[in-house]
Amino acid sequence: MARFVLETVVGATPAEVFAASLDPALHVKSMARYGETMIEAPAGGAFTEGTTATWRARHFGIPFRLRSTVFDIDPPRGFSDRQIAGPFHDFLHEHRFEEHPAGTLMHDTVTFHSPFGPLGRLVDAMFLRTYMRRLIQERNAILATELEGPGRTLSA
Repeated sequence: MARFVLETVVGATPAEVFAASLDPALHVKSMARYGETMIEAPAGGAFTEGTTATWRARHFGIPFRLRSTVFDIDPPRGFSDRQIAGPFHDFLHEHRFEEHPAGTLMHDTVTFHSPFGPLGRLVDAMFLRTYMRRLIQERNAILATELEGPGRTLSA
């Protein structure tokens, strides 16, 4: 299994970062570069415990469809999401948030395993881990920009 951990400081409270991380519209905005769209939104339009969504995106010029579920929601400390159908053999993204002097320290732990046995492991090691890490870094940068907008002050 491939795994990486990212830490990102966001100039907003843990509650704000937690809420933004569960916002389907912000997720779509953060993945616009990859043409990601939500083709089945979570019931009620927001991610809650056990909700699912179906996504369509293009990576490496190939269209993908992925269905995911959100679970272990613990406001404002974290939540997890995992693929329940899609291109990966396994995919888990753990989101954790903790107070930081500059706002919130956001921890992303992503664990995944491509299909096709040894060939999939080779793909994961040679380039997919780096690609996925960059994708999550880009998503986090957009999330931070949204939360740290001009003239914004950190609320208590």
